[in-house]
Amino acid sequence: MRVTLAALASVVAALFELTIFDHLRIGGAQPHPVLVLGIVWGIAIGLEGGLAVAFVGGLLLDTLAQRPLGSSAFALLLAVGGACLLAAWLGRIKLIAPVIAVFLFSFVNSILLLGILGALSGPAPIADPVGSVLPGAVYDTVLAAIVAPLLVAIIERRRAEDRMDW
Repeated sequence: MRVTLAALASVVAALFELTIFDHLRIGGAQPHPVLVLGIVWGIAIGLEGGLAVAFVGGLLLDTLAQRPLGSSAFALLLAVGGACLLAAWLGRIKLIAPVIAVFLFSFVNSILLLGILGALSGPAPIADPVGSVLPGAVYDTVLAAIVAPLLVAIIERRRAEDRMDW
């Protein structure tokens, strides 16, 4: 049930990313709600749901944005998987682990996607790839800083209430 809910949430996030969030650009930065949702879901709820968000959301992004099929899904799967591994290593700071992971793996996702699209459809004329990716990573981090601690706290509280006290 959680994986199905994650897949449905990723469809909504992908639609928002290509419609509403496309108009919420600040400078050259556009948020990536599918990436943020996948990382936060993977860390707070479980890896399977995070990977479902990455796969379904990535395929929908590729289809609707007319990118090579599987390019976004591949980059998102690597980013979400890496973020979950990093969060397992940062277990003690679970409330801010998604924020740190979103900042780092937003770079990974964007650079991978630039490389994949460059390999499949010709090189992108970008002089400074890191400089062009940094504003988006900061925007994603701000979005994660708003959403992640709240979701992690809710999930942890629910897990604590579900445990039986003997």
